[in-house]
Amino acid sequence: MLTLRSRQLIALLGTLACAFSLSPLLPTPIRAQEPAAAEASRSGVVNLNTASAAELVRLPGIGPARAQAILELRARLTRFSRLEELLRVKGIGRATFRKLRPMLTLDGPTTLTDR
Repeated sequence: MLTLRSRQLIALLGTLACAFSLSPLLPTPIRAQEPAAAEASRSGVVNLNTASAAELVRLPGIGPARAQAILELRARLTRFSRLEELLRVKGIGRATFRKLRPMLTLDGPTTLTDR
């Protein structure tokens, strides 16, 4: 357990490291991971209301079973009225949804391609 004095000393060392460019002596901060090359090469969108299973599988993290679950949910709902309804599919959580959201639409054609 760090005492108040220990915390103050750590803060002071951090300030000195910045001021005197001693940052190589301190541990490097954790950086966000780069997107996978396969995901970065995808462009376009998938229309959740008209996409086939083959088109849904183009989305990163969506395999045949999850694509089928999306189609079953769409059949129960008649159509998706909000993108967030995709969160009702088992295995699609908030993190996955955030990653998929830029590639999803509810109207217009499916244009997602692999380059």
